[in-house]
Amino acid sequence: LLRHETANRELYARLHPDSDFDNRMRCLRVLRELGYQVGAGCMVGLPGQTVEHLADDIEFLRDFQPDMAGIGPFIPHPDTPLADCAPGTLQMTLKMVALARIVTRDALLPATTAIGSIEDQGREMALMAGADVVMPNYTPLRYRVHYEIYPNKRCITEDPAACDSCMRRRILACGRTVSTDAGHSRKLAAVPSGEDWPAASR
Repeated sequence: LLRHETANRELYARLHPDSDFDNRMRCLRVLRELGYQVGAGCMVGLPGQTVEHLADDIEFLRDFQPDMAGIGPFIPHPDTPLADCAPGTLQMTLKMVALARIVTRDALLPATTAIGSIEDQGREMALMAGADVVMPNYTPLRYRVHYEIYPNKRCITEDPAACDSCMRRRILACGRTVSTDAGHSRKLAAVPSGEDWPAASR
């Protein structure tokens, strides 16, 4: 998973003045050429982001067809230059998940922890909007506090086993089933083994 963050060149440059937009996109293409299952994705509600910028993200996902697309709300961290910026909204994030489902067909779409952090039922709402992946936190408790990418992140203090059973209950309550496979890209299932594989995947 290498989120492109935003498919708009100007917005990317404002948020990452020391990084190169073209290189970010090139990295995604190279990963695919090397045969990796590639995840992209964007943040919703970034400072300076417009509806037109979000449309750029949907067009990029449509054209690139990633194996996974992680879409979550921007949540400002108090210890960063963007601390005083407004967060992304649940409604717009869910709209983006729904649009991504339409344009990416069989891509894996996570109901992200960030969505669940801004709304208690956020992950369930994301599943109903088109998401089909949840990511329980199996990081040992003593290490979780050292990975605070945004405040009030869910499942920081829960035991991994309790987190697993909680997520299973939540998924079943949405009328979904819990898969027991490895969670590989569904695009791989459509490609037979042998000579029909792309050369970069051999």
